[in-house]
Amino acid sequence: MDKGRMPEVVIYTKVACPYCEWATKMLDGKGVPYREIPVTGNPALVEEMIRRSGRRTAPEIFLDGVCIGGFDEMKALDDKGELDAMLGLEGRKTGAREPEETVNVLIMGSGPAGLTAAIYAARANLSPVVVDGSQPGGQLTITTDVENYPGFPDGLLGPAMMDLFRRQAERFGARVVSGEVRAIDLSRHPFLCDVEGKMIAAKTVIVSTGASAKLLGIESEKRLMGHGVSACATCDGFFFKNQEIAVVGGGDTAMEEATFLTKFASKVTVVHRREEFRASRIMLDRARQNPKIAWKLNAAVAEIQGGQGGVTGVTLEDTRTQAKEAFATQGV
Repeated sequence: MDKGRMPEVVIYTKVACPYCEWATKMLDGKGVPYREIPVTGNPALVEEMIRRSGRRTAPEIFLDGVCIGGFDEMKALDDKGELDAMLGLEGRKTGAREPEETVNVLIMGSGPAGLTAAIYAARANLSPVVVDGSQPGGQLTITTDVENYPGFPDGLLGPAMMDLFRRQAERFGARVVSGEVRAIDLSRHPFLCDVEGKMIAAKTVIVSTGASAKLLGIESEKRLMGHGVSACATCDGFFFKNQEIAVVGGGDTAMEEATFLTKFASKVTVVHRREEFRASRIMLDRARQNPKIAWKLNAAVAEIQGGQGGVTGVTLEDTRTQAKEAFATQGV
């Protein structure tokens, strides 16, 4: 890709995929035109995406026909300062250090904490600005049913809940802008915030940048991410129809993901390093009562086997005896 030339950007997306939305919002925030190819309900496009990228996950992003991966890979390139050059944006920003506007409150992050702060600030007539960040709506947007939030006795989908939070904040005058805060100058007041190249002076800054998916931290996990390894059941469960897959963990998230994945997989095995669980009783009981869920306890994933064609299995290590066992699975 020539420096300074904007490449052709193509992104394969699917319905109910927060990572797809985050990826398109990042490109929108940078003013980059792209062609979006929705694959949901179109098996031919699903196969085309898998054939071109070699990965069973969404989104998949191509620059001039070269796959750079999904949202996580694109964000990593952006964090390293390489993405703008790849998109032909290098040198287009002026770098001016004087603010283009001044706001009372700037909130970094648009998850539950950030939008709750926005509601309070907006009701106080402070006209807050919310910078939605690289994951608009936060981790709740990759959650299925939220059942422990007061006021919703029947539960609510995570993305729907965050949409309600945002609409409530905007109703009172909060303004949500796409992008990330690239830098803050705390040596002056109002604080000077670089929001995707636009300089905003903020009398108050609220940091609510949240958390991210907890990974195992082994080399094979990173190598096979997107090739049968995923951190988002709601995004990628669709690609594992009638396959046997493993879910690693013992908390509410693991139980929720395992239960959700039974809609697609023929069998889901929960791998957990102990016999006791951190999951709430209701989530654990629901998983235990599901006939499509099996259990591997006192076991840790030491290695994941597979290649560009997908995952073939994992090596499980007994946390009591350190004995190792090969376990066949098509997804992790």
